[in-house]
Amino acid sequence: MAYSPILIVHILGGSLGLLSGTAAMAFRKGSPRHVLAGRIFVVSMLTMGALAAYLAITRHQPNNIGGGILTVYLIGTAWLTARRRDGETSRFDWVALLIPLANGILSWMTGVKVLRSGHSSLDGVPVGMILFMGSVCLLAAAGDVRMLVRGGVAGAKRISRHLWRMCFGLFIAAGSFFFGGSNRPLRLLSSVGVGKYLSPALFSTTLYLILTLLPLILLIFWLIRMRFTKTYNRTGI
Repeated sequence: MAYSPILIVHILGGSLGLLSGTAAMAFRKGSPRHVLAGRIFVVSMLTMGALAAYLAITRHQPNNIGGGILTVYLIGTAWLTARRRDGETSRFDWVALLIPLANGILSWMTGVKVLRSGHSSLDGVPVGMILFMGSVCLLAAAGDVRMLVRGGVAGAKRISRHLWRMCFGLFIAAGSFFFGGSNRPLRLLSSVGVGKYLSPALFSTTLYLILTLLPLILLIFWLIRMRFTKTYNRTGI
């Protein structure tokens, strides 16, 4: 199976993003190792998302264009949130909020259209997931508007904004990797002759589902910890 150089870089970026993102969540927040893993994660995910959008355009896959752009938006705004001081915003934020707003509206329009047609999925994507992603986009846009109207975010709210956007970006990458077209991990390993030497348990749908949902589980854990403890005072972000 032949892979274009851009596709290879896209896959490598996503794989490195998964590894570095997992490491960033495992390391103590604000520690040098967390910062290093976070930087690698940001670069990897921005590369993956940008190339995903490009590949979707060249291959006429409109449903994947929004996913790539949304990933870049989430990781980019999460990085900016961590880099800025409390209460800091810019004109860029007003432009950036158009991305989740447009994505959310289009996702809901698509989901409703699929439901009215009597189908339960579109190109293999369940309509429930389409509406879920649309809702998340609209919530992200609402959060941007709220931040801008209030003149920025500070303290625990700033860290929470950083965390949920990073974790949700990792969730998108995990879902794309483990549930991509034709089961991407198995396809890649089989194409290089490695898959046949590994246990079938490594390619089970249940394992893929757990690994995909893990970023969301960790997201809930960290948000609860941030809400009811003074963890943000020790993050150093």
